[in-house]
Amino acid sequence: MSREIVLDTETTGLSYNDGHRIVEIACIETNDLVPTKQVFHKLINPERNVPEEAFKIHGFTTELLKTKETFSKISDDFIDFIKDKKIIIHNAPFDLGFLNYELRLLKKNEIRKDRIIDTLEIARNKFPGTSNSLDALCKRFSIDLSKRTKHNALLDCTLLREVYINLIDVKEPRLIFSNENDSTNIDIHNIKNFKYSKKIVKASETEVKNHKIFINKEIKKIY
Repeated sequence: MSREIVLDTETTGLSYNDGHRIVEIACIETNDLVPTKQVFHKLINPERNVPEEAFKIHGFTTELLKTKETFSKISDDFIDFIKDKKIIIHNAPFDLGFLNYELRLLKKNEIRKDRIIDTLEIARNKFPGTSNSLDALCKRFSIDLSKRTKHNALLDCTLLREVYINLIDVKEPRLIFSNENDSTNIDIHNIKNFKYSKKIVKASETEVKNHKIFINKEIKKIY
């Protein structure tokens, strides 16, 4: 089984080099791209004001965010949530740049680039010369955008998971059947390797005779 994290952030601006900070982090855990229902979602106090341009994008005010925890308060929970998992991000240099900036400020280990799957990079290779924004890809793959009135990290993670599934041509992620009383999971893609027994039930002479009578009646109806 492969566990991944679909991740998105919202910020106060376009560059951490200009003093901008993260205001929202969302992570959805998946198991072979099927959501596990494990979610990490936080609004964050950026310890600075939110410019009007950023407010128009995500709708989070300075006053609202002042009541939230700072990145330093949520960092350990965040690091624990993403630990040892591949991370799926759209336009990874942006989000990863901000996240690693925050981690550097706290003298914590940065997130390595080899853990990242950048869906924007995949899309650009697959659809060169066209718009590959999250909105554009959702429209290309007929993914419902009606709820995306503003940028929202948690909603964008949900959309991004669907976009990634389409980008890698996995229309339906692997289905996993489980029994509440049995922890064994069966991968339907490997069902041919699954050993099972079947009981062959032979029809009785009476059942065979009745079946022939029924078939003959049906044939006469046709002709």
